[in-house]
This record gives sequence, structure tokens and C-alpha cells, in this order.
Amino acid sequence: MVQGRCSAVAATVLLCCLLLHFEVAQSASFTVGGRGGWTFNAAAWPKGKRFKAGDTLVFNYNPSIHNVVAVNRAGYKSCKAPKGAKVFKSGKDQIKLKKGQNFFICNYIGHCQAGMKIAVTAA
Repeated sequence: MVQGRCSAVAATVLLCCLLLHFEVAQSASFTVGGRGGWTFNAAAWPKGKRFKAGDTLVFNYNPSIHNVVAVNRAGYKSCKAPKGAKVFKSGKDQIKLKKGQNFFICNYIGHCQAGMKIAVTAA
């Protein structure tokens, strides 16, 4: 009886590991803006792309003149980062998408207003 339970537990653990591996293997990486990177007029970049929770957005940019700020819908619409918003500034940021809507802006003066912002919905 104990051996049967151990086998069932081992099989369950193995199944969970396989499912986790499958989920990780299925995530994709997207370079925001394509070859041009994270720059002005990026707002249309997500159109036609399908994103899933766990996918990674790669933001390539010059960190001396740009940044990436994860914001909420209000921050996206107003081009203002809410208090406590996560600011990325490495120039090679990799951000994992959460399920639902994800919003990103550059909060350098005038950049967001010039289209340096994206809204991505992850299934």
C-alpha cells in the first residue's frame, strides 16, 4: 500500500514537472519595435501579434535618452507614471507579461506623447 502511494506521488510530481516544462517551452520572446527597438511611434507595434501570459517583451534602447515604465491604464492614457511604478533603465530590459493588459511608456519628457508607449493584452 505504501509503495503504491509513493508511486502515485512520484507520478504526480513527474506530471507537474512536465506540464511546467511545457508551459515554459511555449512562452515566446518579442523584441519591442523589431529591429528599430523601443523608440517613438511604437504604439502600433503590438497590432497583429498574439501574446500570452509568460511571454517576454525585450526592450532595446539607448538608456541615456529613454526608459521603460510599467504603468496602469490611466498612466498609459495620461502618459504619467503612477507613484510606485516600476522603472526599467538598462537599455536591454526583459519584461515577462502577466495575464490581461500590460502597459508600458517612456516617461522622459514628451516621449510618451510622441507615441513611445505600448499596450499589450496577454491571453
